[in-house]
Amino acid sequence: MRKLIFITLIALSPIVTDAQYLWDFGGHLGASNYLGEMGGKSGTRRDFISDIKLSKTQITAGAFARYKFTPLISAKLGLNWVRIEGADYESSNPGRVGRNLSFQNNIIELDLQAQVFFYEIPDLGRTYRYRNDFKMYAFAGIAGFYHNPRTHYQGEWVNLQPLQTEGVKYSKFGAAVPLGIGLLFTLEKRHRIGWEFNWRTTFTDYLDDVSGVYADPSSLSSPQAIALANRRGELGNKPGIPNEANYKPGSKRGDSSHNDSYLSTSVYYSYVMRGRSSFYRAKYGSVFKRKKYKSRKIRAKF
Repeated sequence: MRKLIFITLIALSPIVTDAQYLWDFGGHLGASNYLGEMGGKSGTRRDFISDIKLSKTQITAGAFARYKFTPLISAKLGLNWVRIEGADYESSNPGRVGRNLSFQNNIIELDLQAQVFFYEIPDLGRTYRYRNDFKMYAFAGIAGFYHNPRTHYQGEWVNLQPLQTEGVKYSKFGAAVPLGIGLLFTLEKRHRIGWEFNWRTTFTDYLDDVSGVYADPSSLSSPQAIALANRRGELGNKPGIPNEANYKPGSKRGDSSHNDSYLSTSVYYSYVMRGRSSFYRAKYGSVFKRKKYKSRKIRAKF
């Protein structure tokens, strides 16, 4: 009987120990890009990463907290900064080159993810101490973000959203659905080094300030808005691209049938906080609780 109890305790020891490490906190750093109206090859728009321009890869950084509900499911709350940018001059499509638009956008994002672990090596090196492990996971979630596209014009950065270059008033706030995969190594139970690929599908087509058709200049709010709504004239009679008549009011400026999306790939480090397992609290919790004694009041008698 004692031997059976001993074997059971040995088998359960990784679970009991693992239950003590529920929270980890960390930060990440990586690269970011986007898929929208700018970029692409000589043809029309293509899905997923086909139209991404690697030369326009930017930087992302952030911090997060993660909580493990079960050995298979965790939740992560993250605050991220993601920079994306694009420019028509990078494209090999003559129509896009003639459009001559460009942008940069600094996105501040708050996201909540559910992570599902589908592969695990619980004891790297087979030390039987379960201090190092390897895991792979997939995740999905919801994100809210703030963005403000801008462009470089006459030596300075100009915010595009207030200008309404297409005659459309869009919001600086948006929502996205993050999807991706990741992996992590846990070292000495306390340190985690990981990698993630995160793709966000958004519900806006204005991350790059381009979506619909060219607006009538008379409907725009300022000379600056008129100048930035149609920049074909800045190229002059450049050979190999459509002339200015192809960029008149009402003609196609963007593709409103597809929303913009952005992505990132990053490495991260997190520190695992050690807590008390339910087994520990049930057995030893009361031992370390401080007992409060009420002071006895004594009335003096005279």
